[in-house]
Amino acid sequence: MTHPLPFAWRPGAGGRRGVLLAGGEGTRLRPLTLPVSKQLLPVYDKPMVHYPLSVLMQAGIREVAIIVTPRDRPLFERLLGCGGQWGLRLVYLEQPQPGGLPQALLIAAEFLRGGPSLMVLGDNILLGEGVPAVMRRLTAETGGAGVLTCPVPDPHRYGVVEMDAAGRVLAISEKPARPASNLALAGFFAFDGQAPERAARLRPSARGELEIVDLLNLYLAEGSLTARPMARDLHWRDAGTHDSLLEAGNLVRRLTLRAGRRQGCPEQTARALGWANAAPRD
Repeated sequence: MTHPLPFAWRPGAGGRRGVLLAGGEGTRLRPLTLPVSKQLLPVYDKPMVHYPLSVLMQAGIREVAIIVTPRDRPLFERLLGCGGQWGLRLVYLEQPQPGGLPQALLIAAEFLRGGPSLMVLGDNILLGEGVPAVMRRLTAETGGAGVLTCPVPDPHRYGVVEMDAAGRVLAISEKPARPASNLALAGFFAFDGQAPERAARLRPSARGELEIVDLLNLYLAEGSLTARPMARDLHWRDAGTHDSLLEAGNLVRRLTLRAGRRQGCPEQTARALGWANAAPRD
């Protein structure tokens, strides 16, 4: 099932484009992910992929490449269509085998066409009234790269950002045994138009994949990496494990009941932005 675009799409409208990662094998969530992508699993009242898609929308992004496996592509197409019902343009790009987060930029290089991007992980959920503001800060610069950080009690599970007193990034490390800080990399990355070219210079790590930390360190070495702290009124969850998936669902339920409206909902976001069934504006 597809949703026809209710307007004549003009390529390139809106500037920065989105890349939503919904491929991979979801090994941490097996056996749930043996028959289906983890980004199609329910988080309370909607599929997981709706949450990062709504974040991209709140960032003002209307053109999104969704990175999927060949197996799951028909399911995503059936669920999301071409995005026209929300004033979006969605395209689906296949990732035959997991190759690390920077591989998504290589796959999406033609779609990005040398322009800036906002890459989001399909199992990351970000909720709160301040989402549009933090996304605007993250994407304010078109040069270099920007990351979003969040203090966590267990930083050894994440990429960790070390910063000085002035807020400059000193170092980034992947799941360090002895973290230099408690600031974790959230799954939202703003890149300039050179990101695919830089990703092509990377070499696979010991686990055979391109690492996002290696790409960010290229920007750091050039002095063009910035880190934005997550506001305290925001709620971030990485829903990639059984426990965190359950926690994310409970969080969405709690916020939904408290606010009296759905959370992370593309339909609701499109209506609030005036995009639903309306042509994008340049």
